[in-house]
Amino acid sequence: MKILVLGNMGYVGPAVIRELTARHPSAIVHGYDNAYFAHCLTNAHTLPEQRLTQQFFGDVRDLSEQALAGYDAVVQLAAVSNDPMGDRFAGVTEAINQDATISIAKAAARAGVRNFVFASSCSVYGVAEGGPRTEADPVAPMTAYARSKIGSEDALADIDGDMVITSLRFATACGMSDRLRLDLVLNDFVAGALSDGRITVLSDGSPWRPLIDVADMARAIDWAIQRSADNGGRILRVNTGCNERNHQVRDLAAAVAEALPGTEVSINTEAPVDSRSYQVDFSLFARLAPHHQPQMTLAKSISQLVEGLRGMNFADTQFRTSPLVRLRVLQGHIDSGRLSEDLRWHSR
Repeated sequence: MKILVLGNMGYVGPAVIRELTARHPSAIVHGYDNAYFAHCLTNAHTLPEQRLTQQFFGDVRDLSEQALAGYDAVVQLAAVSNDPMGDRFAGVTEAINQDATISIAKAAARAGVRNFVFASSCSVYGVAEGGPRTEADPVAPMTAYARSKIGSEDALADIDGDMVITSLRFATACGMSDRLRLDLVLNDFVAGALSDGRITVLSDGSPWRPLIDVADMARAIDWAIQRSADNGGRILRVNTGCNERNHQVRDLAAAVAEALPGTEVSINTEAPVDSRSYQVDFSLFARLAPHHQPQMTLAKSISQLVEGLRGMNFADTQFRTSPLVRLRVLQGHIDSGRLSEDLRWHSR
């Protein structure tokens, strides 16, 4: 098997590379990344890319059909990867998350790729009252990031041919990584508790979030690169996570405080309504991928974050303005003249 992982040098990529190379030791696994966050290593004992057969560098907006020839599976992780970045770089978010994804998928189909896996998001459900959302329910994307995900899904569904296309609507990512992000709800809470003994909940704590650890995201991707058309259809959109990990934000804060006794929890009871609150039904994923179900509990995700951050001697009370927040990294590249406003590297 020959696998190409696009965007492998971000938060999720190291877990995906670890999983795929462990599960398929004889496979050729390549990475392709623009290296925005290559330097953002966190408690990694070795460079994650050492597990790869080869690492390529480039912008997914420029990836050619020729570069995709010979691969059995292509995994599209590359994205401007959250709402704050999507708000700051709305046009680039559409260009990278949606336009490039569609172009690459069409080229992959022409090149004879067997499986195409797209990392989508449950954020496409927006504010969703009335119980857990299934794949058949309407979507209500509230942000540029979410709109780019559903726009990609819709276009992928129109690609003809034999290529099996899987859009994994991931729950909110969490957990320790060789390139940790702290601009994610659970990760932020653990960082706040460790650095300041305090968790600040910006909402009133009532919004719902489904969570999935990066290790479990990797397991789902391993399933999707092998999925056959008779298991869910040639074109599939599937909520990816597990029902047990639908949580209200206040319960996430309480779980972190329980793991780190003495932590103070501050909840903003006067906060305006959060634009992202949704419960998700993951029953379809459970039926289609029984051997690739999430294994990480909330407690285990928290404990691994605590262990990883302590291993970094983490004590930064200003972490929300640090390179552990991806928007800060991109803005730093721009301010230093390394990146243009459309997130292209300046030539030297």
